[in-house]
Amino acid sequence: MIEWNEEQLTKQLKEKDQVVVFFYTPLCGTCQVAKKMLTVAEAMLPGTEIGMCNLNFMPHQAKQYEIESVPCLIMIERNEVRQKMYAFHSIEYILSELKPFCLT
Repeated sequence: MIEWNEEQLTKQLKEKDQVVVFFYTPLCGTCQVAKKMLTVAEAMLPGTEIGMCNLNFMPHQAKQYEIESVPCLIMIERNEVRQKMYAFHSIEYILSELKPFCLT
């Protein structure tokens, strides 16, 4: 996964029809576990790129996407939120949620 700042996130949203973004905070232990699971899931889905954004530096996006807590994975299609995920049960669960989005 690649760390995106606000400018890079905006660029991705303009250039791509589908964007997957992982919002986290550095001191969140659950975020660290989710990050490891997402790294594995990303490797298992060739062609899928998941961007990471530190929510501490993105208050505008927190409000825009109505992020209730971290970790939060948001799947965006044509600048519309298609799905939000707050619970990262297992790698299998993450793959089952990402596959339909990434293969469309």
